[in-house]
Amino acid sequence: MLVASALTVSCAIVAGVGASAALAELTRQPSQQELRQAAAAEISRRWQVWPAGKVFPATVAYTGEQGGAERARRVGISARTDCVAAVDAALRQTMRAARCQGVLRATYLDALQGIVVTVGVAAFPDAGAADSAAAALPQGGKPAPGLRALSFPRTVADRFTAAGRQVATVRRAGPYLVMTTAGQTDGRPARALGRQRPTMFTFTGDLADRIAKELLAPVLPDCASKEFRC
Repeated sequence: MLVASALTVSCAIVAGVGASAALAELTRQPSQQELRQAAAAEISRRWQVWPAGKVFPATVAYTGEQGGAERARRVGISARTDCVAAVDAALRQTMRAARCQGVLRATYLDALQGIVVTVGVAAFPDAGAADSAAAALPQGGKPAPGLRALSFPRTVADRFTAAGRQVATVRRAGPYLVMTTAGQTDGRPARALGRQRPTMFTFTGDLADRIAKELLAPVLPDCASKEFRC
């Protein structure tokens, strides 16, 4: 009888200790490591949870060819987010191998409405996967194979096609690649052009940099918010 009573008391103590430990785990504040992991996870989901208009603002600031402050205006945003539809056929296997999760695309016009730029945000599981995809893209600003041009009927950008792509940029931003491809609004093929001004398309890098900066902007994790998983 005494043994049974002792066992009962021991079990009660163990249960009490276990319950206290569980309560402490549930009510403790997240560690710095957990906060860093939550912040990184939130950034990697932004392409999915942010409104498209937040990824691609209505206007984006850039420095013009003469050094002045200008703003590019958004023409439209693609409803498709699949990786294979966003890039040329020659890159599709590369995107699959790098585990591309999705590509968001939008098209912008420069302030003078003479240059059209498609911006693409490709999402990957991590920075290493993004780097492996970037390594397959052509160097030196060559636009093909690369991001596909995104045109919109009955707009100034409706003549922008694959043949009209003249230059491209790519920026790696954490688990993202921010790519651009640009041409002229009259749709003239790149091969039909004579010598270009070297600074004509420089601003496209500004667009990529600003969009990439916002995608990676740090935010203090709020563990009570559904956007964070602490």
